[in-house]
Amino acid sequence: MKTIIQAVLLVVLLGAGTAQAADFRVGVVDTERVLRESSPAVKAEKKIEKEFSGRDQEIKNLMKQAKELQALLEKDSGTLSDTDHRNKERELTSMNVNLQRMQREFREDLNLRKNEELAIVLEQANKAIQAIAEAEKYDLILQEAVYRHPRIDITDKVIKHLAGEKTGSGKDSK
Repeated sequence: MKTIIQAVLLVVLLGAGTAQAADFRVGVVDTERVLRESSPAVKAEKKIEKEFSGRDQEIKNLMKQAKELQALLEKDSGTLSDTDHRNKERELTSMNVNLQRMQREFREDLNLRKNEELAIVLEQANKAIQAIAEAEKYDLILQEAVYRHPRIDITDKVIKHLAGEKTGSGKDSK
């Protein structure tokens, strides 16, 4: 008797599960695309470019000076005295060491700033995803998937939401 009750209970639960599964809404977001194409991401990229353009130009100028000094050493190696030649070589070596240090610090600072800005954009994207999920009654939204059918991909909605545009009622994606 106990086994029959368990079997009936299992059938009822499975039946209820399939009835609810018909209303189950899933969405998928391509986070990489949001971090690349959304308006906050584009603004952050421009902000970082502007912030680091001075240092980038300084490094380019130093690289140009090092190339000019290298060319001078190669061209005038026979006409320079040994002392002048050694001094120019030391100057070039010092310039190259300084350039490598500047480039390393630039990359580190740039990566740090990019990560800071992307974290802000990701936080905004997560809020947009949550707002869309609540407004359009999604049960589950995944941010990464190996495969996603275009029918459940809501990346465009998230990008539009971040741009301040209306995303519609959600009837088009289930």
